[in-house]
Parts: sequence; C-alpha cells; structure tokens
Amino acid sequence: MSETEIRALITLIDDPDEGVYNQVRDRIVSLGDHVVPVLERAWEIDDLGDLFRKRIEDILQTIHLGAVTDRMKAWKESGGEDLLEGALIISRYRYPDMDEQKVKARLASIRQDIWLELNDHLTAFEKVRVFNHIFFQVHGFKGNKRNYHAPQNSYINEVLDSRTGNPLSLAIIYQVLAEDLDLPLRGVNLPNHFVLAYLDEESIGGADSGQQGEESVLFYVNAFSQGDILGRNEINEFLEKLKIEPRPSFYTPCTNMDIIRRQLNNLANSYEKLGDSERSKELEKLRDLLGPTDQGTSSTE
Repeated sequence: MSETEIRALITLIDDPDEGVYNQVRDRIVSLGDHVVPVLERAWEIDDLGDLFRKRIEDILQTIHLGAVTDRMKAWKESGGEDLLEGALIISRYRYPDMDEQKVKARLASIRQDIWLELNDHLTAFEKVRVFNHIFFQVHGFKGNKRNYHAPQNSYINEVLDSRTGNPLSLAIIYQVLAEDLDLPLRGVNLPNHFVLAYLDEESIGGADSGQQGEESVLFYVNAFSQGDILGRNEINEFLEKLKIEPRPSFYTPCTNMDIIRRQLNNLANSYEKLGDSERSKELEKLRDLLGPTDQGTSSTE
C-alpha cells in the first residue's frame, strides 16, 4: 500500500461509528511497522481533535507491542542464550526509539575499563574485587534504595543512564559484562532478591547457566550491595529471616529465560503499584510467553 493510500485510510480513524473505526484500526495494524512514521506525522497535525490523536496513540501502541511480542517469541525460540538481547527487548517495550547501539557502546566502555585491570594470575576473589572497584567505584553503579519499586529500575537503558537499579537489573548488567570478560558469574533466583554465583571455571559446560549444580559455586556476589561477597551461610540466614524453606534453586544458577521472566514480573508489579493496570497486563502477557519458571518461583526484584 502506498503512503497516499495509507494517509487516506488514516483519515477514517475519527469515524464516530465504532464498528467502522475497528475495521480501519485492524487494517492499519495489519500493515505493520512501516505505517508508524505516517501515523506519527498525522498525529502532529494541529487541527485534528483529541479523539483522532487518542486513536492514533492506541494504534501505535498496538503495533509497537506486536513488534516487541514477536521479538520476545523469537528470543525464546532461539533458546534465550543472549541475556542482553532479552533485556533490550524489555527496554524496547517502554522506549521504542531507544538506540540499542548506544546501550551496547556504554557496556563496551565499562567492559574495557574492567578488562584493563584484570589478568590471568588473579584469584576468583581478586577478579571480583577488581570488577567491583571499576563497576561501583569508578562508574558509580548503586542500588536504588530510595525508589526501590520504580519501573525505571528494571530498564537496562535507564539503569545505565542513572547508574542506579534494583538487584536484578544491576545483576543483569554485571552478568553481561562478566560473560564478555569470560568470568563465570551467573544469576541465582533467590526469593525477594537476586544475586550472582561465581562458578568453578572447570564446571562451565555450556551456554545454559541453569545446568550448574551447587557444588560448582565458589561464592555469591550481591550486586545491589556494592558487590558484597556471600557464602552459603549468608544465603541460609537470608532465607531464615524470610521464613522460607530452602530449596536447591536458591543456591544454583538459573537460566537466562528465568532472569528475563523475573524482570518482566518485576515491571508488571511496579506498574500495578502505580495503578497502571494496562501496562501491568501487557507485561504479564510478555512474561507468560516465556512459559512457567523452571524453578517454580515468581520472585521479584
């Protein structure tokens, strides 16, 4: 369909008959992403009413959500091995114009700073201390304790901009950087919190981090608390305070699919707390695309 034909179709958006509007809406949505610039230009016309603009916004959101949904499905079907890709898809939900190359460039800059200070002669503890110094002290990342449940804490582009996030988003960035540096750090799906496990390098057998057992864990890293190093006893004490019975999944690495599912769950809960039930439901649908968690928990943060 030509742009002239698309513009003619768009003029029918403000038809007072809901039946006519729904037919027009479905037709425009079916045309996909390439109609977005035409819709955006139409929205900017001064002499059009509020109904017209509201309906354009509805159509744009529907097209955008469809694109994000398709990309999330493709990520799942690929095995979910690229954690950064999963996090970028979630950011794209809220920020359709986000420059993904800019996000990757920022990560590459941090990675370079850490890489310059690492060497093969360092122990696992020493490598984490170097990582923590660059990540938290030099680049200034920290946990957002003041506004803990805010949605922006879960979008990787926002966290890179503000240098503040929740336990999960900081751990995602930490893990993405660690993977690029060949450091064996993987996420652990604790209830009400999220930490990273530093694995015995000889135990790493593949891209699926969810296959590693507890015996492969050397120690844990709390990205929300400036990279504090934890042992099994600290995990036990945390669970005791929550009065939660320990289970193996609280001590072992989870899959990237579990991480992205939890991130979507965080966001759905954040928007629900703000009273934005529409966004909350959209994010729940994205979460449900990934299926049930492998570890039987819908923990947040």
